[in-house]
Amino acid sequence: MEYRKLPHGGENISVLGLGMGGIQGASDQEIEAVIRRAIDSGINFFDLCGGARNVYAPFGRAIAGQREKIYFQMHFGAVYNDKGEYGWSRNLDRIKQTIAWELKTLGTDYIDFGYLHCVDEQEDFDRLVSSGVLAYLQELHEKGIVHHIGFSSHTPEVAQHIMDAVPVDMMMFSINPAYDYECGDEYGKGSVSERAKLFRRCEAEGVGISVMKPFHGGKLLDAEHSPFKRALTLAQCLQYSLDRPGVMVNVPGVRGLSDLEALLAAAEAGAEEKDYSVIGTLTPDKVTGNCVYCRHCQPCPAGIDIGLVNKYYDLALAGDRMAADHYKKLAVKASACVQCGHCDSRCPFQVKQSGRMQEIKNYFGE
Repeated sequence: MEYRKLPHGGENISVLGLGMGGIQGASDQEIEAVIRRAIDSGINFFDLCGGARNVYAPFGRAIAGQREKIYFQMHFGAVYNDKGEYGWSRNLDRIKQTIAWELKTLGTDYIDFGYLHCVDEQEDFDRLVSSGVLAYLQELHEKGIVHHIGFSSHTPEVAQHIMDAVPVDMMMFSINPAYDYECGDEYGKGSVSERAKLFRRCEAEGVGISVMKPFHGGKLLDAEHSPFKRALTLAQCLQYSLDRPGVMVNVPGVRGLSDLEALLAAAEAGAEEKDYSVIGTLTPDKVTGNCVYCRHCQPCPAGIDIGLVNKYYDLALAGDRMAADHYKKLAVKASACVQCGHCDSRCPFQVKQSGRMQEIKNYFGE
């Protein structure tokens, strides 16, 4: 299992996490088995939002005695009715009651990541402020009960506003090829450039991203329902998200053990199986000329990691000083390019990488 270090805090988070949004139909025994199997396999990051209230007790039993091994997201605004069905609220008292119940049922006295829940409109954020929910979250953070403050959203513009207004360490956002190239559903908000700008800002400011909907609700895995009219694989979708700037972890949902085993197999797939460059032939009008760091152009005869060089350059342009430092520490830089054209001929996104290497070389003053 690969792990990435959270910039603000230093926690090492598994790149494959697990969401609890689809497991509510399984038995208590299977829910416990899924969580234990996940932890034994190296997964240490969980999202507890959605699904239903019946997930919490078996989850708490599964982590008993090994709470220190895991991190989880808890959403301030996700609530459950008398039947245990998921909903959301901006009522402070109800949110307080829900958080207290969740902590008790899980058998823990702290929350790794406390999120403002589902902030998709400016009005949502304003209500979280005016109702006192944000202040309550910040109070728990000051007391050490909440270790990190974050939020979940589907809207780049709103996410940018929250990051302007509140110091956050983590953001949960919907990322997949369909959303990023404007051919998804109502949750795939923002233009190609708006989404890319948000991800780069997160990387530059050390705000980690946990990814929801990496498979577009399963549609990307089914040729009949995919907006591309071609099925991608679990491994391709997971790797696509992980290559976006700022991303720490994917948190797909599972329905039971079989889904978990499929995810674990995808996480262990080889580089060829994870190659998602085929999307360059599926959305040419949206991606032509833009490097998405897929590394399909490798190997470079001169030894340049072209995807990484592009990523550091884009981040440096966005104001990330650390990215510039990382670039300067590379053993092989853009200046090593011999203009052989190998990368140009292999790029599925029609990026003229040989010309871009000269541009990057000049930018960094090599």
